[in-house]
Amino acid sequence: MKKVKEFLKRKNIEISAKRYGVDALGAMAQGLFASLLIGTIVGTLGTQLSIEAFGTVGNFAKETHVVGAAMACAIGWALQCPPLVLFSLITVGAATNELGGAGGPLAVLIITVIAAELGKAVSKETKIDILVTPFVTIFSGSMLAVLFAPVIGSAASSLGNIIIWATDLQPFVMGILISVLVGIALTLPISSAAICAALGLTGLAGGAAVAGCSAQMIGFAVMSFKENGVSGLISQGLGTSMLQMPNIVRNPRIWLPPTLASAITGPIATCIFKLQMNGAPVSSGMGTCGLVGQIGVYTGWLSPTNEAAAINPSIENWIGLILISFVLPAILSTAFCIVLRKIGWIKENDLKLDT
Repeated sequence: MKKVKEFLKRKNIEISAKRYGVDALGAMAQGLFASLLIGTIVGTLGTQLSIEAFGTVGNFAKETHVVGAAMACAIGWALQCPPLVLFSLITVGAATNELGGAGGPLAVLIITVIAAELGKAVSKETKIDILVTPFVTIFSGSMLAVLFAPVIGSAASSLGNIIIWATDLQPFVMGILISVLVGIALTLPISSAAICAALGLTGLAGGAAVAGCSAQMIGFAVMSFKENGVSGLISQGLGTSMLQMPNIVRNPRIWLPPTLASAITGPIATCIFKLQMNGAPVSSGMGTCGLVGQIGVYTGWLSPTNEAAAINPSIENWIGLILISFVLPAILSTAFCIVLRKIGWIKENDLKLDT
């Protein structure tokens, strides 16, 4: 056992929830941003502005094998793979995402992690490393993709479909659950965007996810304005609420206002405004980060990635999106924060960001 531990340490193979569930998952989301997400945005711009070059570039970036390669390469980078392993994962990701179907991202995450660690295990162990390392990485990853990617992808897709179906059936209850849980995931050091992408979370369920993520980001940004000023407003409101994690560890009660706000905005999104995310599923877990969630809703109106019909957004659609994404989270989180400050649960500088 001691020799195995020493070998794993020498090969930088760390079997842990953080390495796979935080580092790899977060990197996978970045791979999605650098392919599917930007491709969707650029492609939509091309369609709306009649710029053929934008449409062409967008289509290239959205190709299934390109998205898979981008995710796998990003995961390999997070796992600190040697160059030969990292470059070999491009093939693994492309094959896995192709075979995984709608649930491809989850299949890419699981299979890429295994192939990457196997590649790292043999890396530089032989005199013909340039042949052995890519062969082991590509062969193992591709065979795993053939055997398991369709199953993993189907399972993820089925779970996502169940969530979407349940939300359509019980929009109030599911609106609360999805909004709160995905919003919490956004603030935790894991990737809510990757989770939404892996499950293919669109439709009303995607709209609830946008509401929850926006509530966390805008909520923390506005209620901490006294401590953090304009820079804090921007870094949290357009960046990430994850910046508050050190403060949450010190005083978990500061998490209550935005979480309670998400429990309110979620069902308002699903029941009143019927807010749907029909753009790229990854956008569902982004909230107001770079306004990606809102851009995703807009692109879904015009060019749905699922079976929804394209619409010409009305004034009501825009009002709903703005209220759910910005106005209500700001008002509700601030109101809850004021109450908690008065009863002493939130004290001065509890929300101040570390500098």
